[in-house]
Amino acid sequence: MDIFDGRISSCGFSSGDRIVIGDWEKSPLGPFTNVMWAKPDGTRVLLTPSQKHGDYVSSLYNFEEVHIVPLETIRGKRSMEVNAGQLNVSLEWQRGFGVPFNRPRWFIATIEQVVARLLFGTKTFGRTCNGLREWYCVRSLSKINIANASWDGGGFGSKSNFEITACFGFSEPPKKPSSVRVRSMIESNDKRRV
Repeated sequence: MDIFDGRISSCGFSSGDRIVIGDWEKSPLGPFTNVMWAKPDGTRVLLTPSQKHGDYVSSLYNFEEVHIVPLETIRGKRSMEVNAGQLNVSLEWQRGFGVPFNRPRWFIATIEQVVARLLFGTKTFGRTCNGLREWYCVRSLSKINIANASWDGGGFGSKSNFEITACFGFSEPPKKPSSVRVRSMIESNDKRRV
């Protein structure tokens, strides 16, 4: 099992751009941050710190473009700023509500899956693009209060819900701008390891 512990933060913008940031404290690839960006025309872009990270993530999720860029992440208690090449994203979120106990994978794939779909329009279990099973064990969920993003100095406008799906993988992020503490568990497949 490949285990990723960290935070997934997601936000839509009035420009039609949709951003999902994975900020992983622990992973099989070490600590890293990457950015999934769905442009208004539907192009899905991965901004990632190395070829190794890019190969791994793009084997799991759908992208038309993968770019290796310098990534800088500045973390606050309830905030984050990510500089990924020409893309700059800053987010601030409220104190969230937590789930103080672990749940078994069968629970995440059944009961929690139903609750997540009804309340947030998300999935906590599914298969990656290369056919591996993945479980999302949510630790806490926070509403994003403030979000700003720009590409090469051009702003994306005000924050908005995910009105159009991003289609990176089997699960969409919550419709409302959110920052989620999460453990992602993915079946390991040694033949596909980088």
